[in-house]
Amino acid sequence: MNIKSVCDKGVKHLERKRVGRGIGSGLGKTSGRGHKGLNARSGASRRPGYEGGQMPIYRRVPKRGFTNARFRVDYTVINVDEFNVFADGDTVDFATIMARGLASPTAPLLKVLGNGELKRKLTVRAQKFSASAKTKIEAAGGTALTIDSRGAEVTPDAPAKTEA
Repeated sequence: MNIKSVCDKGVKHLERKRVGRGIGSGLGKTSGRGHKGLNARSGASRRPGYEGGQMPIYRRVPKRGFTNARFRVDYTVINVDEFNVFADGDTVDFATIMARGLASPTAPLLKVLGNGELKRKLTVRAQKFSASAKTKIEAAGGTALTIDSRGAEVTPDAPAKTEA
């Protein structure tokens, strides 16, 4: 047992390797890089996914089908029971939810789900509402306002613009 390792209490910065300091240091001559080969050279580094010349897995696996991942819209999700911390008549939106620390900001858009009970009369502004969330907010005497990504109110009865 080494007395130095007994006294160490998880050092923040490990001692760096001093390479090329003679054969007695254990890291002399080739300085821990082995003999010749790619990683023995200066400035050498392998790209991620390199498998030593073998056909890499991302080329061996067949690519099929369609993925919508590039076009998916992510939302920060919150349930209506979280809104009971607000006072009656308050306006609840993404900024007020983040200020209270009620949800982790996974995306800049907000979706309200209907889990739990709402006991306050609130005006809730969000990009999306589940059907149960909307009914619970309105049953408590509040209003559920749907807004677009810029924060402007979206009215469902407004006719779509058509160019003639």
